[in-house]
Amino acid sequence: MLINYCIEHTELINKKVEIVNRAGLHTRPAATLVKLASKFKSDFYIYQDDMSINGKSIIGVMTLCAEQGSKLTLQFEGEDESEAAAEIEDYFKRGFDEL
Repeated sequence: MLINYCIEHTELINKKVEIVNRAGLHTRPAATLVKLASKFKSDFYIYQDDMSINGKSIIGVMTLCAEQGSKLTLQFEGEDESEAAAEIEDYFKRGFDEL
């Protein structure tokens, strides 16, 4: 008898970032962030204080109202989580290309 075992992917990546551009996470960078995140299969969540949102949802990202100096935790989980984490963390570090 052959038994198939399903090994569930349980690791995840957390990255701490700070909003460094003057205007914060406003409409343009929020839309770009969602578009960038949507390229990946991994789940992507953003945490701010006691709030958690889906990073692939423009409505969710906009509800953060994250201004300059805000500290966020980015969480990635899935088959391409490393690539997603690297690319999205870099976008935050570049100040959403507004520096």
